[in-house]
Amino acid sequence: MIELVFLGTSASAPSVHRGLSAQVVMYRDYRFLVDCGEGTQRQILQSGLGFKRLNKILLTHGHLDHILGLGGLISTFARWETIDHIEIYGGTWALERVRDLLYGVVLRGGEIQIKIDLIEVQPGIVLEDETFEVVAFPVIHRGPCLGYLFREKPRRPFINERAEALGVPRGPERRRLVAGESVTLADGRVIHPDDVLGPPQQGASLAFVGDASRVDNLVAAVHGVDMLVIEATYLRAEADMARRFGHLTAAQAARLALEAEVHRLVLTHISRRYHEGQILEEARAIFPDTVVARDFDYYRVLRRHVTTGTLAPGAEEEGDSHLESDCHLQES
Repeated sequence: MIELVFLGTSASAPSVHRGLSAQVVMYRDYRFLVDCGEGTQRQILQSGLGFKRLNKILLTHGHLDHILGLGGLISTFARWETIDHIEIYGGTWALERVRDLLYGVVLRGGEIQIKIDLIEVQPGIVLEDETFEVVAFPVIHRGPCLGYLFREKPRRPFINERAEALGVPRGPERRRLVAGESVTLADGRVIHPDDVLGPPQQGASLAFVGDASRVDNLVAAVHGVDMLVIEATYLRAEADMARRFGHLTAAQAARLALEAEVHRLVLTHISRRYHEGQILEEARAIFPDTVVARDFDYYRVLRRHVTTGTLAPGAEEEGDSHLESDCHLQES
């Protein structure tokens, strides 16, 4: 099971109800912060997640609404001595901007001591262990960006009926068989993993795409995932503006979900110019299993099954369409 908590779901600038881009992905002992917009540390505290083990940050790209919160977050980590070592993953351009932010401002003068590893990411495996992997894939948004695929590795289920029929006792013998080892029973018979394990089954998968200007190059990367998270900054009526600023419409995101045969689509990076219902109407006409994320929404992702809830109470959407449009902001 993979868990996801949205901390910020607004486009370009925060609104009354939405913070800037940030989300936490959790799998067993792993906790990943994906992007870190301004105010992220407060959102973490309000969510109740806390800072424990939050030592891996994955950046989709280097625009300020996705990285500016790193300054305050790392300053807090260092001063509270909450985390003494942090890893920040991203593309070359994103890490250049992070380096300027951290070492030109936050850590300037060496007053704050914390070990920071800036790890340049290329498309491919970012991290893996025996059961789980994080894979980066290229995304186009006014320059090279990254998306991330969080995926449980395929596993062979233990078939209890076969084990019972073969007389395999409960305990370490069964654990060894699950781990792929053969075991010798008390009567001398050798039981092999193939005797008690079924065919490989795919695990849960979550694909996260930050800002993007096209989707045709993403179909293979996100194909068949249980949940696709992607931006929907504009509606189809303003497709020309979306192209101008390198963003997607809700319809484009929905078409990607349809072509890639994903299980559920979750839209984020929401502009203040639209009501949530407008976004859902456009997307669901193409891909019915679509939702719009709100700050503090919580998802549990299993194979072909997604459940949702809310970690913290949030205000109801009011549409905020009377506010100045964020479409002219350059750091989006």
